[in-house]
Amino acid sequence: MLSFEHALETLLAAAQPVSEMRSLPLTGCLGRVLARAQTSTVNAPPLDNSAMDGYAVRVADLAAAGEGTPVRLPVSQRIPAGTVGTPLQPGSAARIFTGAPIPAGADAVVMQERCEAAADGSGDVLIKQLPRSGENIRRAGEDIAVGNEILAAGRKLRPQDIALAATAGLPELPVFRRVRVGIFFTGDELVAPGEPLPPGAIYNSNRYALRTLLEGLGCEVRDLGAVPDRLDATREALRRAADDNDLVITSGGVSVGEEDHVKPAVEAEGRLDLWKIAIKPGKPLAFGEIHRAGNAADKAWFVGLPGNPVSAMVTFLMLVRPFILRLQGVVEVKPKTYRLRADYDWPRPDARRDFLRARLNEQGGVELYPHQGSGVVTSLVWGDGLVANVPGQAVQRGELVEFIPFAELLS
Repeated sequence: MLSFEHALETLLAAAQPVSEMRSLPLTGCLGRVLARAQTSTVNAPPLDNSAMDGYAVRVADLAAAGEGTPVRLPVSQRIPAGTVGTPLQPGSAARIFTGAPIPAGADAVVMQERCEAAADGSGDVLIKQLPRSGENIRRAGEDIAVGNEILAAGRKLRPQDIALAATAGLPELPVFRRVRVGIFFTGDELVAPGEPLPPGAIYNSNRYALRTLLEGLGCEVRDLGAVPDRLDATREALRRAADDNDLVITSGGVSVGEEDHVKPAVEAEGRLDLWKIAIKPGKPLAFGEIHRAGNAADKAWFVGLPGNPVSAMVTFLMLVRPFILRLQGVVEVKPKTYRLRADYDWPRPDARRDFLRARLNEQGGVELYPHQGSGVVTSLVWGDGLVANVPGQAVQRGELVEFIPFAELLS
């Protein structure tokens, strides 16, 4: 069996990002992968502006009075956001609002809570605090300078990335097209939810898990449904799925039983590169390619997931997800992990890398679901992440373990 690390390296080395690009308006870019680095067309902010509602002043007009002595100044103008004032004359103040440009000559803004209107109704203002030069002023370009790179290529775009692009004056962004994935499921025992459940049958939960995982990653999903447990039917499904997709994913039929036809079907229609991975759950994971119309140069990638629902989801999250991200053009594909305290004992580790369903507790430690079987779907709902346990390593309560939150794996 290949180690988890070797299997992941093999998958990532094989993945070639899709090359087709298109420009989309910012409102259509969420979750898409940026195809080219972007630079700002403007300074942000474009002008020095006020960080507070208050009064723009010249510090020199206040310094002579000394700290703690109020200074009375006439208010020469009012500057709301979106309005450019006139130069500030010595010995005067300008009423100014958050985001408004600083008038020429002013070198500080005193927040309104530290000012007071003159009691005689003259409109003058009492400045009760001596400001520092530059206080409450946001300088032009301090956030973004024109021409600077703001977004790197290969970034999966989040709301804050799109906001940054808008701040920089970019109305649209170049993104890679969506990765197309064809899926089907093998197993005569599979029944769709809502239908009667005959003896020996099970509901096909993997179909819904896989579709939603792929859609959550931003893939274009083509669902071929369930396929009978026959070699000819499996080969036909592989050919159909490979026809216009970048990747074909199956679930079930990847073990070595008499009714497991995926391995021989893939070998007949293409090539199989990986077969057994030293992870638990999920040992029987297959990776290879399906040739289109008998042409080995024209292919779709293939991944065969195990049939057990926890095995299928764990292997998808830990191995298939980074492969798909790389196909999408994403540069950073590995999830962030955290070293946290184990609030459990794990005295009988497996020889394979274990991915244990776990969650954080109120004490800041990690606890395990009591039943770690590969068919226990409730463990995935109960947990909020996985503990990645080193092969053969026992864990004692209080030791540090590697925790991967589902939040890192489900986007």
